[in-house]
Formats: sequence, structure tokens, C-alpha cells
Amino acid sequence: MAMLRAPRGPGEPGSGTEPGQLTPLVIPGAGGLPTGLPLAGRGGIAGARALRRMARAITSNRKATAGMVLLVFFILVGLFPGVIAHDDPNAETYRRFMGLSLHHLLGTTALGQDMFAQVVWGARPVLLIAFGVGVGATVIAMLIGVASAYLGGVWDGGLSVITDVLLVIPLFPLLIVIGSYLHGAGTLVMIAVITATGWSYTARQLRAQALSLRNRDFLEAARVRGERSLYIIVVEIIPTMTSLIVASFLTNALYAVLFSSSLQFIGLGDPNVTSWGTMLYWAQNNEAFQVAPLWIIVPGLCIVSLGAAFALLNYAFDEIGNPALRPVRSMRGNRVKRSG
Repeated sequence: MAMLRAPRGPGEPGSGTEPGQLTPLVIPGAGGLPTGLPLAGRGGIAGARALRRMARAITSNRKATAGMVLLVFFILVGLFPGVIAHDDPNAETYRRFMGLSLHHLLGTTALGQDMFAQVVWGARPVLLIAFGVGVGATVIAMLIGVASAYLGGVWDGGLSVITDVLLVIPLFPLLIVIGSYLHGAGTLVMIAVITATGWSYTARQLRAQALSLRNRDFLEAARVRGERSLYIIVVEIIPTMTSLIVASFLTNALYAVLFSSSLQFIGLGDPNVTSWGTMLYWAQNNEAFQVAPLWIIVPGLCIVSLGAAFALLNYAFDEIGNPALRPVRSMRGNRVKRSG
């Protein structure tokens, strides 16, 4: 057990203080940090620094900046679709397969629906699935991965077995099997299914990172103070992994967009919900590639662009999470400056 070293009296040899000045207690098990320092806030300080690094990485990295611009654009479209498209996306009020015009920027579908309105309104469910799965899968993976690494023993063994079982099962075939039993599933069911099956790889990554932090001095200090394991995991460990957690969120969101759109395309989603995946489903059923190719091309490009936004943002957070990438880039920048 770590022992507290009592302060010497004021003016005593070796006290290093003037009369009347207090000497902070020192905890040897905490790496010599005085108790006057905010030990409990060390995780929060690291998290704030990580957020500042992430903001700098986004603004200094062109790919990350492009990804953020794309993501903000789609978020604005998803938040205010009625401002952009004035037609009801499900209203069958126009002639079939009308061409491009000022009133129908992308033409109409085989059912007489305005295609531009469907593309605009279809952004909202895709974004809901992306952010819902991104947050849900990341939170589950964060709690399971970090708890497994910190608690160790039986907890680590049991949680690792669950994670390994999900890792060896091919995810997309599993989603197809589940989707076939939940035929016509809505947005919330799609979020729940992809979240429940897609957190295992992220949990493995976060567990490996948490293992490298388990014996750090600030965690030893928290144990000496008598903090509970839940407090140490949530307040001390998780804030120091901010960049990796955000990168995991972006990866989960990216796969959510691809998986949900693929399931909707093969008819395992709710065909009555207007989204980019269901647009592809109806376009395929009506052989739109020969008659109205924009019915396939435009929602496909939207899926690719949203996925690219998440992927481009990941470049910045990979740079934060992997310090080996930063010196290489800085050295390249120095060479350019010297050659100039």
C-alpha cells in the first residue's frame, strides 16, 4: 500500500518552505504527483487537449477539411429537406419518367414521384442510421473494450470471448439473415440490428489501447485515492482515448451507411421509407438504368459521397492516433520549404 509522506514543519531542514507555508502531500504510488494537483481531472485535461489536436488536424489537413465540408453539407440537407425540395417525395402526382426540367431537376420516377425530392428527403434516414449506429456501436465497444482491459481476469476472458465470436462471424451475411426475419424493418430497427452486430472490431481496438494505459501513474493515483473501477474507466481512461474513439465512431458510421444501403437495396429494409437505399431498390425493380439512369446514379453518388466524407475525416484522426505519421508529414513539409 502506498504511504503518505507527512510534510516537514515550517522552517525545518529539507522542508523547502517558509514558515507558515504548507507543503503538499506526495503519493509515491502516483509517480510523485502532489495531491494538490487535480489528479481526478487528468483524464479531462487529456480529453480537452485531444479535442484541440483534432480541431487543428481538421483545419490543417485538406482531406479532412473536404470531408468535414461534405459532412456538414449532408447534415444541413438532412435537417432542412423541406427548404430545398418543395415536393412530397412519396406523392405520385406527375407523369412517369419525365425528363429534366426546372420543376423536376432530376426528372420523375416510374411512379410519377419527383426524383430530386426523394434524393433530398432520403438523406435524413441515412444520416440517422449513420450517427445512431456510430454512437451506439462506439459506446458499447468503448465500455466493453476498456472494461475488459482494465478489470482483467474473468471479466477480460468473458468479454473477449463474446468479442471474438462476433469477429469471426461474417457481418454482412449475418445482417442478411437477421434482416430476412425482420423484413420491412424501419430506421430504428436497422440502427439496433447494425449496432448489436457491429461493435466487436472497435472493442478489440479500444481494448488494446486501454491495456497500454492500465499501469500509468495517473491511474495508480486514482486507485490509491480509492476511486471505483467505473469512475476510473469513465473519467480517467476514456478521455485519454478521444482521438481513437472519434476515429472508431467515423468508421462505424461509414460501415453503417454502406450496410444499411446494401440491405435496403436488396429489399430487406422498409420500401416505404424514402432513403437512398430504397431508391436503388425501386430503381432496380423498374429497370431504371435503361429508362431513367439518374434514378440509380444520383443516390449511388450520394452514398459514395457521404462515405467519402467519413473516410476523409478519418485521415486526420489516424494522424492523431498514430504519432509515427506526424513526423513523416512534417519532414516532407520541411523538405518542401528547404527546396523552395
